[in-house]
Parts: sequence; C-alpha cells; structure tokens
Amino acid sequence: MAHIYLSIAIIAEVAATSALKASENFTKLLPSSIVAIGYGISFYFMTLVLKTMPVGITYAIWSGLGIVLVTVVGIFLYQERPDLPAIIGMGLIVIGVIIINLFSRTTAH
Repeated sequence: MAHIYLSIAIIAEVAATSALKASENFTKLLPSSIVAIGYGISFYFMTLVLKTMPVGITYAIWSGLGIVLVTVVGIFLYQERPDLPAIIGMGLIVIGVIIINLFSRTTAH
C-alpha cells in the first residue's frame, strides 16, 4: 500500500505545485484552493507512507518524481520549455529514483 499512497501523494503535490502559478499569489480562488487541498492530501498520504518507508527514501522519490512531473505539466499547461541541462538533470534524478527503488535496502524503524 505504501507505493499506492506515495503515488497519490505525488499526484496531489504535482497538482498543487502546478496550480501555484495559476493562483497569481493566491488571488485566484480556484487555483488557490487546488494548492491548499493538493498539499493537504499530499502530506496526509506521505504520513501514511512514512509508517513503512524511511523518510529519506520517501522524500527522494516524492520530490524527484514531483520535479519531473511538474516540468511535464509546465510544458503542456504553461508552454515552458526546459533546456538541455534541465533535461539532463531531470534524467539524472529519474535514474537516482530508479536506483533507490531497485537497490536500496534501507528500512524504516
């Protein structure tokens, strides 16, 4: 269940972060509501994940995949175009998340 909860946390965080720009400094009600609700959902599901996964591993996956997914949303929603160094950096982040998932034996106490 931890990976399902972590997926929900990541999706909620990506929605919230992506809505930050549209909130225009929290002056727009709908995007501001998405920000608040999305982060609330994300943090709630992260607390569930942390019952069985170590905080460092959880945060690495949450933030790493969040960075990549927010960039993808930015491409489609805000017509932002990452340059080559950004793409390479995000590729390294994805590789890091894959390595953590495949090889890490770190456990929660």
